[in-house]
Amino acid sequence: MLAVLGNVTYRRLFAAQIVALTGTGLLTVALGLLAYDLAGNNAGAVLGTALMIKMLAYVGLAQVINALVAHWPKKRVLIGADLIRAAMALCLPFISDVWQIYVVIFLLQSASATFTPAFQSLIPTVLKEERDYTRALSLSRLAYDMEALVSPAIAALLLTVVSYNNLFIGTVAGFLFSAFMVAITALPKVSTTGAPVTSLWHRTTLGARIFWRNRRLRSLLALNLVTAAPTALVLVNTVVYVRDVLYRTDTDLALALACFGFGSMIVALTAPRVLDRFGDRAVMLTGAALIPVGLVGATAVTALGVSGAGWVWLLGLWFLLGAGNSTILTPSSRLLRDASTEETRPYVFTAQFSLSHACYILTYPLAGWVGAAAGLGWAAAALTFIGMIGAAGAFLSWPRHTGAVAPESESEERSDEQPARARAQSRT
Repeated sequence: MLAVLGNVTYRRLFAAQIVALTGTGLLTVALGLLAYDLAGNNAGAVLGTALMIKMLAYVGLAQVINALVAHWPKKRVLIGADLIRAAMALCLPFISDVWQIYVVIFLLQSASATFTPAFQSLIPTVLKEERDYTRALSLSRLAYDMEALVSPAIAALLLTVVSYNNLFIGTVAGFLFSAFMVAITALPKVSTTGAPVTSLWHRTTLGARIFWRNRRLRSLLALNLVTAAPTALVLVNTVVYVRDVLYRTDTDLALALACFGFGSMIVALTAPRVLDRFGDRAVMLTGAALIPVGLVGATAVTALGVSGAGWVWLLGLWFLLGAGNSTILTPSSRLLRDASTEETRPYVFTAQFSLSHACYILTYPLAGWVGAAAGLGWAAAALTFIGMIGAAGAFLSWPRHTGAVAPESESEERSDEQPARARAQSRT
């Protein structure tokens, strides 16, 4: 897997990703402490609102921003987004009111909604061989999982010698380092000279239209819903179940969350070999079948709340759900690459970025509100239902045949629209 780091361009981009993710992890810890300083017992509501603002920025702005910067040089877009993120993080230590948190988070996450899809769509251009690209996806998945485990540990170590405001400086440094690595990297040039000049609306909706016409991508839409269900259950309700139901310690809470991450990491490590042997469809739909089973188990465990056996089952189920999520998430970008050309790739990756995060706008409140109003068992049951709907949609949408699907260029997409416009004009 590490052989892919022999590519100098990818190695530098991966280093930028690692450091930026670490900075983001420090930001998460410091932001929670800042919210507590400003809002006290209402810190949870502040963080919940900030999380919702983050998701709204991802869903509402990512495709619009991508359309606006579509013809800009990729390096300029990435560096600009990193500098904006660094500037917003630098503002956080000076915040004195809750509303200022919301403004800064909105601007910072809007820059992330620009950076992340552009970065992801660049990797297939750097690594053109499928085997190399698959290994890069596994490394990226590992990077996200390691960030969830390592960043809190680094934050805890730093907080023994500095105040939490200094963690924001670490976040700034991470984004600046990412910008520096992009600046010194020779990025491949993506030609846009042959692309027709199109309207902002056309560019904004292009990725979503390609998604809707491609059966594999329609299946990916359903799979996004499948992965959003266990993620919401684990991130929102684990703390309540571990502390208020099982009466266990903060260390046990960290252990439960770590099991979810370890499951994901193990799958990411084995993904290249498994995908080479079985292909995307078999692997990803296995995850779609596995997650509802794990959610049914989680429903039973959270409803019963048996302190001894319940704890052991919780750890095993969280590991299973993490593995199922990674089974879907690790190879998902291969579908995006195969369904796009260099011309349409940024639009397709941005559409996936927005549409996948839209699922969390549904599952995060569902996990929190149903859990608070009716109990953790009912919240898990509701998310199980969501996961089953997504799994059914994925199985029904994904064609059984394994033949290659020609990627769709923007000019082909526009030519498909012309007969429809002509028919509309003739009716008028």
